[in-house]
Amino acid sequence: MTIIPAIDIIEGACVRLEQGDYSKISLYNKYPLEVAKQFEDAGLKRLHLVDLDGAKTGSVRNWKVLETIAGKTNLVIDFGGGIKKEKDVQIVFDSGAAMATVGSIAAENETAFLSWVIKYEPEKFFLGADTKNEKITIYGWQKITGIDLFDFIQKYISQKVNNIFCTDVSKDGKLQGPALELYSKILGKFPKLHLVASGGISSINDLEDLEKTGCSGVIVGKAIYENKISLRELELFQSKS
Repeated sequence: MTIIPAIDIIEGACVRLEQGDYSKISLYNKYPLEVAKQFEDAGLKRLHLVDLDGAKTGSVRNWKVLETIAGKTNLVIDFGGGIKKEKDVQIVFDSGAAMATVGSIAAENETAFLSWVIKYEPEKFFLGADTKNEKITIYGWQKITGIDLFDFIQKYISQKVNNIFCTDVSKDGKLQGPALELYSKILGKFPKLHLVASGGISSINDLEDLEKTGCSGVIVGKAIYENKISLRELELFQSKS
C-alpha cells in the first residue's frame, strides 16, 4: 500500500481544513516546498497536492506551487482543485504533475472529462469519489449531489479510469479513524479497483487496517501535521508494505 502525503494550499501556504469547511483553516507552513522536501527525505515517493483556492473558485490558482515542488523534488505528484477546462489540465501537466486530480468535472460534465481521458490516457487522471452518505460531493465538498457513489465508480471503471480515491467527508479532519466499512464495501463491489483511502487517518494502526481491506494507497494529511504519525513511522511502514 502506497503512502501518499497531502499538502493542501490556500494562497500559496500549506493548510488543512476540517470537513472541507473553509472557515476552519489551520495554517501549518507558509512554504509548501519545505514540507514536500521533508516527505521526500523520509523516503516517500508520492504527493497529493490540492489547490483549495482552485477548488473553491473553479479554476486552477496555485500552479506555481506545483511547478516549484515538481522542479525541486523527485516526488510523483497528483494535483487537483479547480480543474474544469482542458486548459487547466494542460497547465497542471505543463507544471510538472504526473496526474491530474479531478472530481467535480467528472460528476457534472462526463462528456468533457471523457474527452480528456481519451486525449491524455486514463492513467493520467486520479479520480476523486468524495462522498457523504454515499452521495458524491463536489466543489471542495461544498455541494452534495444526488449521484450514487457506486454508480459513479462503475461509470468510470468502464472507461478504464482505475485510479480512484475516496474521501468520506464526515471523517475528514477529525482524526477518528478512516471509513473502513465503506472501503470494504467498495472493494467488495469492485475488487480490481486501485482504491486510495482518504480522511480520518489518526495512527499507524489505521494504515494497517486499510491495508487489510485491500486499499492500494492511502492519503495522509492532518495526522502528519498534528504529530499523530511521524514521518519515521511512515517511512518504516512504507518500506515493509
